[in-house]
Amino acid sequence: MQYIVRLLVLSILCLPLAAFGTLRIVATSSSTGMLAREIASGHIRLKILAPPDRDLHYIQARPSMIRDLRRADLVIALGADLEVGWLPIAIQQAANPRILPGRKGYFEVAAQVSLLDIGSPANRALGDVHPVGNPHISMDPVRMSQAGLALGEMLAELDPRNAAQYRNRALAFKKKVDTRLAIWQAQVAQAPGVIAFHRDSIYLLDRLNVPLLGTIEPIPGIPPTASHLQQLIHSLRGRNGVILFTTFQPVSGPRTVASVLGWPLKRLPLEPPLNADGNAYLAHIDRWVAALIP
Repeated sequence: MQYIVRLLVLSILCLPLAAFGTLRIVATSSSTGMLAREIASGHIRLKILAPPDRDLHYIQARPSMIRDLRRADLVIALGADLEVGWLPIAIQQAANPRILPGRKGYFEVAAQVSLLDIGSPANRALGDVHPVGNPHISMDPVRMSQAGLALGEMLAELDPRNAAQYRNRALAFKKKVDTRLAIWQAQVAQAPGVIAFHRDSIYLLDRLNVPLLGTIEPIPGIPPTASHLQQLIHSLRGRNGVILFTTFQPVSGPRTVASVLGWPLKRLPLEPPLNADGNAYLAHIDRWVAALIP
């Protein structure tokens, strides 16, 4: 009898996680939540740890995060050390072996795609640097769709009953991105270039071949000095462009440069809405594309 009970317990433990119901997914941001929602709609319970108006570098681990992570079947992070200040701590305190890095329950977008800005010195005195590469991948819809294909495969492994749906939805999202890409490229064909506050829009600019003319920050994460702003103004005086910054970045530096150069100043959210699906994410990118045009 004991042998049968042990065999039954072992067989239950070997079942796919979704065998007992919907997958419990925890996403670090609204963009990673978007991927989960777009690809696994109807088969998940989703929690998002960070609101879209916050800088993911500086989130703090909270008890509610730890509770969500303790119950999670899958964690989806942007990665490239963007959440390094808080996510590893929260995962450790959650004591959930399923979601440890390297396990089937841990998924990083950055691990699925090529990265920009690789090789910055690993020295916090030099600012908010990421030696493995720029982590703001969510600003490139092509990379997000590529990560979506990989997520579809991981979900198919965790929940084989719905594998075909996950794969089909991931492919459909990629097709939507590919279709919209040609439209975006045509819209910004004559865009003169951008001053950004931080190198957080570099993936979108690189994808659309729009020049990054400078940054308000002299070094990532380091506030601008008056002399840096004056040098930036001097180097771009007489040219055209736009100045972009996000909802959590201070306005004083961008406003100073915009007033002297006479350039449009535009503030945009870096992340899509909290409840975004693929269509809302593409509308979010639409806003950024429109902002690239003076």
